[in-house]
Amino acid sequence: MIKERHIRNIPALSAEDMGKLNKSRILVAGCGGLGGNVIEHLARIGVGSLIVVDGDVFTESNLNRQLLCTSGNLGTSKALAAAERIKRIDPSIKVIPVCEPLTKENAPAFMVDADLVIDCLDNIESRLMLEDAASEAGLFIVHGAVRGWDLQMMLVPPSSGLLRKLYAGSDEDTEKTSLSFTPAACAALEVSLAVRYLCGHEVPSDGTLYAGSLRNLHLWPIDLTSGDE
Repeated sequence: MIKERHIRNIPALSAEDMGKLNKSRILVAGCGGLGGNVIEHLARIGVGSLIVVDGDVFTESNLNRQLLCTSGNLGTSKALAAAERIKRIDPSIKVIPVCEPLTKENAPAFMVDADLVIDCLDNIESRLMLEDAASEAGLFIVHGAVRGWDLQMMLVPPSSGLLRKLYAGSDEDTEKTSLSFTPAACAALEVSLAVRYLCGHEVPSDGTLYAGSLRNLHLWPIDLTSGDE
């Protein structure tokens, strides 16, 4: 039976789709600009269980873009703020806040019983660690990243090495910049892809990165497998 709170999901999503989402457990890596918006969408769409991981606390520079950050919670845990937000939206959601950084040592334990991982991290090293851990667990990742007006997202199958290929030869971005709307837009795309995957709908071909700019409203596919032997 569809809850009244989810009735507007129908018929864009079916009753069967809603049942699948309710039974799903998603690990969200990062509760900042991307993660806060991803968590908001997942909680409202009807996902039944969330593990939200972030070892950071809010600072004043987060106020321009991070949904969970307010002037009243500066200095407090991002993961705990995410859990509190989820419970205010839907108390029936099972939420596990993890107030520590995701590492190669602790990631396997957090991925037990997860159905999907959503990458809302902000650095290459952590993303590659996440890819390795998800591959070991046999889990798909929905990857997302933003910078200024630009965004990207893709579905990363386990053991595909797509993130390593994407970031090969790249240096960490030392001049981080993010506008209020870019993480929100990227998060919406990430969650739409996550919902399609969890519900068994058609998803983009393996190896397709979607990159876009909100400056010119373009979104284009890039085949990361081109040139493979």
